[in-house]
Amino acid sequence: MKTAQQNLAVQKWVAGVSILLLAVKLVAYYATHSVSILTDALESIVNVAAGLIGLYSLYVAAKPRDTDHPYGHGKAEFLSAAVEGTLIGTAGTIILYKAIMNFIHPVELHQIDVGLWLVASTAVANYILGYYCLRIGRKNKSLALEASGKHLQTDTWSTAGIIAGLILLWLTGYKWIDSVVALIFGFVIVFTGYRIIRHSIAGIMDEADEKLLAQMVQLLNNNRRENWVDLHNLRVIKYGVVLHVDCHLTVPWYLNVHEAHSEVDALSELIRKEFGESLELFVHSDGCLPFSCRICNKQECTERKHNFEHSITWTLRNIQQNQKHQLADT
Repeated sequence: MKTAQQNLAVQKWVAGVSILLLAVKLVAYYATHSVSILTDALESIVNVAAGLIGLYSLYVAAKPRDTDHPYGHGKAEFLSAAVEGTLIGTAGTIILYKAIMNFIHPVELHQIDVGLWLVASTAVANYILGYYCLRIGRKNKSLALEASGKHLQTDTWSTAGIIAGLILLWLTGYKWIDSVVALIFGFVIVFTGYRIIRHSIAGIMDEADEKLLAQMVQLLNNNRRENWVDLHNLRVIKYGVVLHVDCHLTVPWYLNVHEAHSEVDALSELIRKEFGESLELFVHSDGCLPFSCRICNKQECTERKHNFEHSITWTLRNIQQNQKHQLADT
């Protein structure tokens, strides 16, 4: 799959650049002894670990399905994001501890100007790489790449805040500023870790993605065909970059197998065109029943039992119900 291979290539860059930036931040810390720069370096250690974990998860996710994994290996991305979120939260907790200890036992700072230039260069590199990661991750619907992109961008903004704090410390000479900056960004990092873990658990537990479902429902309403009498029991499950979509499509009962299959193909093509080629659609076709006539506006139907009254607009709530719709449902 091209998208999976692209995700893997991007994650290789993330892992490689993270190692380089970690080395730069460690040099900045040893030059300055600043706890806020140590904060940045600790987060970069997490970047390296998370980058390598993400790289392995995307390697696994890119594997083709086999007899042991008939739905593919895409769930590995959710596990990777959960580990990354845990590492981020742990790093944030360590940062908070170090900042508090620095309040109690202040450390003499050195060569702040050198440290500023070094961490500023890492901020620029992280921002560019994080932006690219997020763009490709959202395009390819890769949670692992999105997690890496968010992590890198969080690192960028935390580095920017640390730079601002160090400049203020340099100008004023107030050493406590170093610890305050570390505390603020320690809390930010812990919260970022929580959000990533929450998102990954939702994927592992197949929690409904209401934003994606709402987009799909709108697409189906806007492109409804005459023979699509009703649509219900719609479910979407994510396996990495692959979407598995199940639904029941009600068509006129007198269509033959080929005609009904043509309607299913049209539905599949519509969703695939909007949400990408990495999609599996399983459609159960139902024949309409007499009560369906009241919500069916098919013209020149020779089998109509009741006059058409009005269509039922599919919504996020009613399209997930496991039953054919009737006017009583409105």
